[in-house]
This record gives sequence, C-alpha cells and structure tokens, in this order.
Amino acid sequence: MRSGLPWSAPFEWLRRGAADLRACGFASLFYGTCFAAAGVLLWLAFRHAVQTVTAITTGFMLVGPCLAIGLYELSRRREAGQPPQLLPTLMVWRHNLGSIGIYSLILIVIYLVWARASLVIFALFYQGGMPTLGSFIAQISRFDNLEFLLAYLVVGGFFAGLVFAFSAVSIPMMLDRKQDTVTAMLGSFLALVRNLPAMLVWAALIVLLTAIGFAVGFVGLILTMPLVGHATWHAYRALIEPLPA
Repeated sequence: MRSGLPWSAPFEWLRRGAADLRACGFASLFYGTCFAAAGVLLWLAFRHAVQTVTAITTGFMLVGPCLAIGLYELSRRREAGQPPQLLPTLMVWRHNLGSIGIYSLILIVIYLVWARASLVIFALFYQGGMPTLGSFIAQISRFDNLEFLLAYLVVGGFFAGLVFAFSAVSIPMMLDRKQDTVTAMLGSFLALVRNLPAMLVWAALIVLLTAIGFAVGFVGLILTMPLVGHATWHAYRALIEPLPA
C-alpha cells in the first residue's frame, strides 16, 4: 500500500486514462454508450417523478464502480500487451464471481437505501409540493429551498463518501488479484486514508466529470465514464503496491 501521493496525482491518472480511451477506441466507447443509454432510459421512465429522477441520477455514481469493470479489464489488457478487445471484457466478472457478486449486492443495497432516503428528504424538506422537472431545476439554480438542498447534500454526501471510501480501487483489486470482498474494501479504505489529499481531488474530479456527462443530456457520459473507468485502473496501480514476482 503506497502512501503520501501528491494531491496532483489524479491528473496523471486521467492522462493515462485518456491514453487508454484513445487506444481502446470502440471497446471503450461501447461501455460509455451503455452508460449514456441507461441514463436516458431511466430518465424517460421516471421523468414525471422528480424525486425518483434525482435519486437515480445521484445514485448513478454509487453503482458506477461495478458497471465499469469492463473498462478496468481493457486497461489491464492494454497494460499487459494484450489486444484491447471488447468481447473478452464482457464476461470478465466471472474470473472472481463470488467476490464481485457479493460486492455488487452490497452496492445495490446501499443504492436502494439511498433511493429511499432521497424520497424521505423530499417528503420532509421540500416545500411547495412535488415539482415538475423544469421547475425543480429552476429552483435549484436559484438556490431556493435551502433547507432541502442542505439536507440532500449532507445525506447524499454521506452515501457517496461511504461508497467511494470502500470502492475507490476495490474492484480492480478483485479483478487483478482475485481478492475477497472484505480485503479489497479494506484495501480501498486504507488507500484513501493514507493518500487523503489525492483521493479528495480524485473524488471531486469524478463528481465533476459525471456532472458534465449529465449536463449535456447524458451524451457526455459516452466519453466521461470511460475516462473515469480507465483512470481508476491507473489509480489502483498507483495506490496499491504490486505483488512480488
């Protein structure tokens, strides 16, 4: 476990992730398109229920680490000198099915709890009845309903921080080292604690890139999600000491 990485390290991870994105081409963009399509479909399905749309949108980042496993594998294959082909990455989760499956269930449970908490925050703090999506965005941009905004940010930040702490590099560890779920999650947490400035910058960059993807009608996710996924692999390589030969 490495410690004391500079706060600027995440920018190097992004640079390397961008190189992977260019090298992997279609395979990376396939995953990005899946992210964007999922976002559009969920928005179309729940666009008339603002409280549900916000829970789904913000919860997107909670389950993102599991959905990006194919991108981690593309970076691993490129690093190993193997062709970055799409097909071998589609079933890569089978290499450590038990651990990745348990971890996925944990993330799904957290996501469902957050979705319920989001609805409760709307019920308790949102003033003026349930809005339309347009009026909700307008109110947010004017910083109306400050109590609601603060409550949503605090509770949502807690869930996001919890997931980030235990998932920053856990799935790459399970993929690369066949680690069990608990060991991988603890490894991710220790990596965060020992490199807190760099990891805070990394968390902020993930939020920023995800927000950009959403802000342009989900289309931006086609590029921003593969970029984050590939960069996460390089974060793992920078944070976790390699196994002895």
